[in-house]
Amino acid sequence: MDADALSDARRAEWERLDELSRARLDGAGVDELIVRYRAASADLAELKTSVGESPQGAYLSTILVRARLRLTGASDSILTQTARFFSLQLPAALYRLRWTTLIIAVSFIAIGVGTAAWIASDPALIATLGPPDALEQYADESFTGYYTENPAAEFMGMVWTNNAWIAMQCVLFGVTGIWPIAMLVQNAMGLGVSGAVMAAHDKADIMLLYILPHGMLELTCIFVAAAAGLHIFWAWVAPGARSRGEALAEEGRSLATVALGLVFALFLAGLVEGFVTGWSLPWPVKIGIGAAALAVFLIYMIVIGGRAHRRGASGDLVEYEAGTPRLVAG
Repeated sequence: MDADALSDARRAEWERLDELSRARLDGAGVDELIVRYRAASADLAELKTSVGESPQGAYLSTILVRARLRLTGASDSILTQTARFFSLQLPAALYRLRWTTLIIAVSFIAIGVGTAAWIASDPALIATLGPPDALEQYADESFTGYYTENPAAEFMGMVWTNNAWIAMQCVLFGVTGIWPIAMLVQNAMGLGVSGAVMAAHDKADIMLLYILPHGMLELTCIFVAAAAGLHIFWAWVAPGARSRGEALAEEGRSLATVALGLVFALFLAGLVEGFVTGWSLPWPVKIGIGAAALAVFLIYMIVIGGRAHRRGASGDLVEYEAGTPRLVAG
């Protein structure tokens, strides 16, 4: 086949396809675009089969790429995707978790306080935790020294990465239904044991002062991560009209965004823990900074998240990225 002859014979049709790919189309125009796209694709296949790479084939490929983008659309730019993530997807996913997060927070505090009260009420239980001199050193020095024994930046990085890893585990392993609960109970009881030791040495107020500045936001982030993990687990248990695979895929996409979003929130908590909690500032200022950090997160979660939810966002990818969902009744 002569490439020049084919190009001369089809050039008007290719130029018409190129024109359609740039124009505003009605229904008839779209139909014509599809017909001409298929015809031009056949021409390109014939060119490549007969003569291989050629200037005519390169020219036609460029036209076909433009027409294909007109038919299928193009993915958004990275800036558009980033803006959508932080203004719609992430806050909507957080908003969906608000009540589960509250239930987890109340349960965590109840377990921690209950454990501390139970152990502190019985000297025999306190004695099982270690030698008296070691417990006294923990209450007098080790607990508070933990926050200043390393340079602030190094300590901040350490607690940030550790807490982010815990949050990601809660979300990603939440499908088991066991991992988030076990981690929460373990940490609540550990905090309760520390509280019992501090209370036994009349240092419960010191413990509270050292935990509140960073702990308000840090613990809230862990509660949110656990809530996301449990929601993914529940999608597997009760998928509704969807198949379990579809339910897991949808919830996993929607709530895995939480793990990424919490990295930023935990970075803020790490800054407070590294540069505020253990350093020489008045306690009202420290607690005020921690409360302000928590307020920023809650406003983002509830106010901005509620607005995104009302706009129809769920935290899932847009249809172009996730694929068209299967419609179900009910």
